[in-house]
Amino acid sequence: MDSIQPLNRVALELGPFTIYWYGIIIGFGIALGWFLATKETKKLGLQKDIFTDLLLWAIPIAIISARIYYVIFKWDYYSENPGEIIAIWEGGIAIHGALIGAIITAIVFAKKRGVSFWQLADVAAPSIILGQAIGRWGNFMNQEAHGTEVTRSFLENLYLPDFIINQMYIEGAYYHPTFLYESLWNFVGFFILIVLRKFQPKLGELFLSYVVWYSLGRFFVEGLRTDSLMLTDSLRIAQVVSLVLIMGAAFTIWYRRGKGLNNYTYKEDSSHQNKQLKK
Repeated sequence: MDSIQPLNRVALELGPFTIYWYGIIIGFGIALGWFLATKETKKLGLQKDIFTDLLLWAIPIAIISARIYYVIFKWDYYSENPGEIIAIWEGGIAIHGALIGAIITAIVFAKKRGVSFWQLADVAAPSIILGQAIGRWGNFMNQEAHGTEVTRSFLENLYLPDFIINQMYIEGAYYHPTFLYESLWNFVGFFILIVLRKFQPKLGELFLSYVVWYSLGRFFVEGLRTDSLMLTDSLRIAQVVSLVLIMGAAFTIWYRRGKGLNNYTYKEDSSHQNKQLKK
């Protein structure tokens, strides 16, 4: 077992600069998501560079809010190690924090640009969950976001390739590859959203379906993890937030349908949607 070595987290060193696989993988997920969203905006007749402009604001704000969220709930550690607060290349960003920052940014951006937030959110939903699916492999490279201890035979019975099994060997023990469970869940969610999109869902409901799907998977996967941010000794923050998001998304769908706020479908002309949403 001592011969098993983890994969190198460093992708490239350029003088004083170190480039980590973690950042490359997350960057690739963002880039692919941007490409898919931009391609979809052309089909819907939205402003050509709207997602490019949005991401210029949303990405840095999301990264900052994700780190702030993580640091707040790990303050006992970071208060004693303040120099590590900005070390996001070591891992330690919370996706819920990133989503909060990105959604707030998108709401403000949509209002400033005079477009429908819900249509932007619908277009972005498949890209977001695809980016999350890819991004979890950054956790894999860092040997983080894993679950409780298991045996090698357990992992072999899952028919996992050796490079995943070996990377789950951490300090003398094997662990649940929870990064993989969540990644696969999100990949499935991506394809579900792409199929749902073809049926012209009501405005906003593609994004809200993403919220429900992602949160459902995150709730169960989080229960296996050993590095959860904790609200109390037994209450995991991500599970609480996931339940709140599921209920909130379901209520929003019910409320918007009841008030007739989603009379337009995903693929209807955005100019008509915007007139309704500005009333």
